[in-house]
Amino acid sequence: MLKGRNILITGGTGSFGRKFVETVLKKCPDISRLVVYSRDELKQYEMAQLFPEAKYPGIRYFIGDVRDSKRLDTACEGIDMVIHAAALKQVPTAEYNPMECIKTNVIGAENVINAALNRGVKNVVALSTDKAAAPINLYGATKLCADKLFIAANNIRGKRETKFSVVRYGNVMGSRGSVVPFFLQKKKSGTLPITDPNMTRFNITLEEGVALVLWALENQWGGELLVPKIPSFRITDLAKAIGPACKHEVVGIRAGEKIHEEMITEADSYTTVDLGKYYSILPVAPLWQREEYIKHFKARPVQPGFKYNSGTNDRWLTVENLKELITEFTNP
Repeated sequence: MLKGRNILITGGTGSFGRKFVETVLKKCPDISRLVVYSRDELKQYEMAQLFPEAKYPGIRYFIGDVRDSKRLDTACEGIDMVIHAAALKQVPTAEYNPMECIKTNVIGAENVINAALNRGVKNVVALSTDKAAAPINLYGATKLCADKLFIAANNIRGKRETKFSVVRYGNVMGSRGSVVPFFLQKKKSGTLPITDPNMTRFNITLEEGVALVLWALENQWGGELLVPKIPSFRITDLAKAIGPACKHEVVGIRAGEKIHEEMITEADSYTTVDLGKYYSILPVAPLWQREEYIKHFKARPVQPGFKYNSGTNDRWLTVENLKELITEFTNP
């Protein structure tokens, strides 16, 4: 699938971007072109030390912001596949700087869509978040808006072969800004702040997130939103795994936080099918026959009223499971 392809990843120096680049270069070191597009020159410099052009002739590092439509259009010239991972993701930051979040997450999504259409990109996969399902904070609302833009983009492609799809998943173990590095730092103080003892979250590893995106690239029909079946964890169990001797201090939830995260809402259940390893939320007005999609993937429609919630999940990480994952994160 990757051989001879030209791929661009926005937000390419983030946690996901680095793992995606590492995985692609491992699978296909002689890839035609792999463009890392981001606005942070220091992170690009550091990444170039790990993945130098001398060793990987196909890799390129482009300084650019998804807010800059002209630069993005230039970067997409000759590109076959786009992975859109760039976003402003911090919930409190988005609440305090709403327009900045909208410019990157919503206007940036529109710019990616337009550049892909203008340059004849074949495959586009955008990364979403569990916070986009029934959002209660600005970050989640902007990502839901971006999801809708990418799905609707299939309706305006005309005779172009471009396919737009979305993948949505939960918290990534150990990613920058996540609770794991925060707890590891706080562990030194002997006290771990717990927002709410009942809080749960979905968990996915970077490897699983990359695998989902690669699967989407290979199997997308255009317009579907893919959700992986992943385990949940309790915030109190995570605290026990990281600092078993630490005191737990309940500090209350932050503005825009949920007790439990949701990736498929009850309203989504009427267009959701079970693919086995993943769920697929199908577009309300697809450009293809829904029955053909179900037959092709041997899928099964979920029951009306179904919802996928971190608090009612049937898969859970134990304290021991979390310890193992944290050990992998701290000793890669």
